[in-house]
Formats: sequence, structure tokens, C-alpha cells
Amino acid sequence: MRPKLRTTAAGALAAMLLPLPAVTTPHVAYLDARQPVGKRVEDLLRRMTLDDKIGQMTQAERGAMASDPSQVASLRLGSVLSGGGSVPTPNTPAAWVDMVNTFQTYALSTPLKIPMLYGIDAVHGHSNVYGATVFPHNVGLGATRDPDLVERVYRATAAEVRATGIPWDFAPCVCVSRDERWGRAYESFAEDPSLVITMETAIDGLQDGGVLATVKHYAGDGDTEYGSASGDYKIDQGVTVTDRADFARLDLAPYAAAIRKHDVGSVMPSFSSVDWTEDGVGNPVKMHASAELIGGTLKRGLGFDGLVISDWEGIHQIPDPSAPAGSPLPTAGQVRTGVNAGTDMFMEPNTAARFEQVLKAEVASGGVATSRIDDAVRRILRTKFELGLFEHPYATADNAGQVGSAAHRALAREAVAESQVLLKNSGGLLPLRKSAKIYVAGRNADDIGNQAGGWTIDWQGRSGAAIPGTTILQAIRQVAPNVTYSLDGTAPAAGADVGVVVVGETPYAEGFGDVGGPQCGWCTPAQNEPKSLTLQPGDKAVVDRVCTVVAKCVVLVVSGRPQVVTDQLGEIDALVASWLPGSEGAGVADVLFGRRPFTGRLPVSWPATVGQVPINVGDRNYQPLFPYGWGLRTGDHGTPRSADAVLDALFDTAQARVAAGRGGAGWAADLAEADRARTAGSDARAYTLVRKVIAG
Repeated sequence: MRPKLRTTAAGALAAMLLPLPAVTTPHVAYLDARQPVGKRVEDLLRRMTLDDKIGQMTQAERGAMASDPSQVASLRLGSVLSGGGSVPTPNTPAAWVDMVNTFQTYALSTPLKIPMLYGIDAVHGHSNVYGATVFPHNVGLGATRDPDLVERVYRATAAEVRATGIPWDFAPCVCVSRDERWGRAYESFAEDPSLVITMETAIDGLQDGGVLATVKHYAGDGDTEYGSASGDYKIDQGVTVTDRADFARLDLAPYAAAIRKHDVGSVMPSFSSVDWTEDGVGNPVKMHASAELIGGTLKRGLGFDGLVISDWEGIHQIPDPSAPAGSPLPTAGQVRTGVNAGTDMFMEPNTAARFEQVLKAEVASGGVATSRIDDAVRRILRTKFELGLFEHPYATADNAGQVGSAAHRALAREAVAESQVLLKNSGGLLPLRKSAKIYVAGRNADDIGNQAGGWTIDWQGRSGAAIPGTTILQAIRQVAPNVTYSLDGTAPAAGADVGVVVVGETPYAEGFGDVGGPQCGWCTPAQNEPKSLTLQPGDKAVVDRVCTVVAKCVVLVVSGRPQVVTDQLGEIDALVASWLPGSEGAGVADVLFGRRPFTGRLPVSWPATVGQVPINVGDRNYQPLFPYGWGLRTGDHGTPRSADAVLDALFDTAQARVAAGRGGAGWAADLAEADRARTAGSDARAYTLVRKVIAG
């Protein structure tokens, strides 16, 4: 029997959907909601033709279906998705509901009336939808160290996703990011698996909120080697070179927890490959082709009984030496290998018809056994029954007010405040006085697209006024009455008490964010800059310009990963890692002016030099600029009473001694290990390590 999580999710979803007309043939077991799910699945399965079954294993993109939605019926599609930036016109909640219901009408027009399952990437809020609440990306949520907050964020995301008629989210990413050069580093909660596992309350937020969650990308996508990717990518979709023990410890651990602790409903394999060192390096296997890791480790070893959904054209990357050059994709070898490896549903955005044709031929030739087809379809049907789609297939627009609601924006503002990490605070400069004369500069001060990052309206994100919300500059002006703003810091700064310089990255996603990777030719001009682990020349110039003419200088780094600022640190009085806060910049102002305290801690190591990368907690000769777990706190926290509060206070004391130059040799490794131990539940070890730093 499944845990209550799925039942709760089905009930929540049912409350948002419209029922079918009363069933006129109650003797048909699969249409009888009173029957056990297993019995309904088997009854429906025996009624299905091979075409019906293969259709259930196929997912197409809405853009390929929009001009002729009858294809949903003719292809017997099990699912439709929206890729990043693929939206209806107009991009409103009501239009989303209408679109989803149109596709559903065609799905239900088939003889067996099997509802389709709509999916989307809502990775930091329902950010494809204009007006949705855009939450901080996962790296920022990891900095909060607050699993309850993360659950609430993903529960709110579920409410907004449901309000547009969608029951399936390709989130959360539970990758363990081991190299900041990776273009998806911001999609990871942390560089250490114990913190990623702690933040898997995101799964509960989605599924208790009525949305099927998907953990991705199984497995090792954050642990690939730089230079191992194909094409123009440098690290994204590359090769994880490892032994099985390290792979289990670093890369598989979050998936084991997602399945055993959270009963996650779907898993998405990675574009990446794995190359086991036990048998010699040089023979990598694509994850989508790995029967060992999907059918073996995931399904049999970990006992995963949900559905495995491929990534976007994931099987198209499987090598097929038998296919002639120029063969249309997917080839027979790719389909055969992908299905036999254990994937159940295939994301074939624009090639659904070909996939179905090829798979049918493979079954006929014996390349794919009917038992493997039935296993895949059982998993898909069980998911649909558990979600209540057979009883409530249609969505309603009555809950459109959930999208971008005041309550969700308030929650996002709270998440932004908790995600801010105070790296340096000389002389207690922060929090600022509201009455201070403030000089604000930098390209990310008043650019909501930049502060939202990738996967926002477009796949790659969009610089500029991409979404409604509050920029950091607007938020500062809401608090402080005396603000001067200069984009490049060239306006006169005479009389300013403090400068606030907001710099960092422009949006990117996946391999286009790889350091040294390709440029996005269709993105906004601001996004076509070389991706780097250091500030862009213009950003460095504005920091120099402001911090040399204003007596006190605060620098906020709005980015998806650390930026090396070691050479400018001496002129910066206060340094903040703001990550990618999303639509609610007021959360940044809340900590700048003391409305909320700084409490965030680094979920990744902050390198001192580019040459140190990759750098992770536990490395030998670990000497970052700021270690994993670093984060200065502000505000009055009172007398420590709980064990947790006592440990917080000890961390504060240790960091103060380090800032004063009295941390002793090895302080960075000790503090990082202390934070990792604490997350893993070893408070005694954390106490010992922190006291060692305090002792100097």
C-alpha cells in the first residue's frame, strides 16, 4: 500500500478539476473508482491494443500539437508537455486551462477514454506563465537551510501549476553540483548530498499539493567532468567518471531518499553518461541507455515503482552504430536501447509519430518484449489512476487567482530574505539605516529578468522587464527615501553615505551557461556574454568606481553560482551572495535594512581563484575564499536556548574570529566539515570542529 502522500495529492488535484459525466457502464472495472488501483490497471491493460500501449508511452510537445490537436487522439498520446518558453497565446492562466482541456478532450475521444497527463518544467515557481510567482532558484533555497520553507515554496508552486490545469511538474532537480562551471549549477540545492536530501521536502510540497513530482536528472549530472561534453557544451551532458562506491555516495543518495522517504512519483534520466573506473576509463554509457542504472539500480535495487520519463529527445543521443549516417531520429537502435533500459515514457517533442512507428516495429521483430511494454504502461496507468485523472480529467479556471497571489509573493519574499548569504560585513555596515543617503549602481539593480535567471518565461530566461515583480532597486526605494541610482556608477556620488552595487550574471540555462560554452543566438543582447566565474569587465569597473568614491560600499552578487571577487574584496565593506532571487526583490531589501536578519549559509564553496574550481567540502587542501556553510548573521538572536541555537551561536563566534584573522590553520575545512556534519545529524562532531576554530 502506498503512503498517504499519493492519496493526499489525488484529493488535492481532484478539488481543482472537473469530473467526467457519470459512467454508464459501471461493470467496466477500470472506470469504477471503487475498485482498487491495481485491479483497474490490469482491467484496462488487457483491453488495450499495442497502438494504445505505445501511445501511452509517448509524450509530445504542445507546439507540435497546437495546429492539429486531433493528433493527441490519433497517436493515442499518453502525455503532452510544455518545454521552456512554450506557452499558449495569450499567456494567461485561463488560456493555459483552455489549452490543456482541449488536448484532454481529444485524449478522451479515443475508445478507451484514457486521459492524457500534461507536464511542465516549473523549477522555481510556475515561471513559464506570465504573472506567476517566481521563487529563488534551488541554489538560493539551499542557502536557507530551511526544509519547511522549501516545502511551502514547492506547495505554492503546486497550487499555481494546478490552477493552470497541469498535474505534473518536472521538478525538483536533486542533482549534487560539484563544479560551478556547470550551466545548471543553480538548479542544485547544494554541493553536498546531505543538504540536497534535507531539501527534498520539495517533493512533499508538490505531491501533497496535488502535483506529480519528478526528481532529476538521474544520476550524476552535477558530477560530470569539464571538457567531457559533446558539441559546444563543456560540462553539461558530459561524462561522470567515477567508481560505483563514490557514485552511490554522491550521485545516487538523493534518489534513494526521494524514493524511500518521499515516495516520489516520477524520475527523469540525465543527458549525461557514466564511465566506471573499475573497468577502465574510456567506455562511457549514456544514462538513457543504462539498463544497469535504470532497470537495475533504480527499479529493482531502490524499488522505484513510479514512472521513468525521458528527458527532451533523450534517446536521440544514444549511439547507434548500426544506423546509416543521416538516418531520421530516433533510430531503431535508440528506441530499442532506451525502452529496454527501463524508461517508461518518452519525451519526443516533435517526433512522436516516428517514435511510435519505430517502437511498434521493434515489438513486432522481437527487439522489445511485450512484457517490457506492459511494465511501462502499468506504471503510467497507475500514476494516472492515483492522480484521479480518470474521475477528474478536466481543469477549471476558477482558481486562476492562485497564480501570482499576494500570499505566494509574500512567501517568495520570505524565501529571498532567508536565501541571502552575508559573506563579509566589515564594521557591522549591514544592516543599513533607512535614513542613509544611498548610491545604488550596477546592471542587476533594476533588471528583474537578470534577478530571475534562466527558466523564466523563456528556456534561457530573458534580461529586462520579463516578468512583473519588484527589482532590488525598487525595493530599496520603498524603504529608503534618499536614493540615487546610476546604472554604471558614473553619476556624481557626492554626499552619499553608502554605495550599494548590484552586479552578477545574466540569464542562461543548461549548456549555454557552461563556462566556455556557446552563446545563445536568440537571447537578448545582454545574455550574449562569455559565461565566467569572475565578474564581467563592466561589473568589475562599476564596483571599482563606486567603492573608491563612496566611503562605505556594499556589493550584492546576483548570480547562479559564486563569482571570484578576491582581487576586489579589499575595497568592499559588505559582500552578499544574493543568488537568483526571482520576482520578489523586496526580500533583499528586508535583510539590507534589518527588517529580517541575515541567516543564509553557503550551499556551495566560494572559490578564492578560478584555478581552484572544482572545489567542494571534503577536498584535500581546501582553501576557498569562503567555505561551504559560511554565512554571517545579523540581528539580535537572544540567549541561545536550544541545542540548535547554541550551535548557531558557536558558528557566529567562530566566523567572527576568522574575520579577525584568528581562526587558525585549517579553519575553512573545519567550518565546512562542521556544517556538513550538522546537516547529516552529527551535532557532536560539529561542536568539536567549531570549537577547534574558536580555539584558533
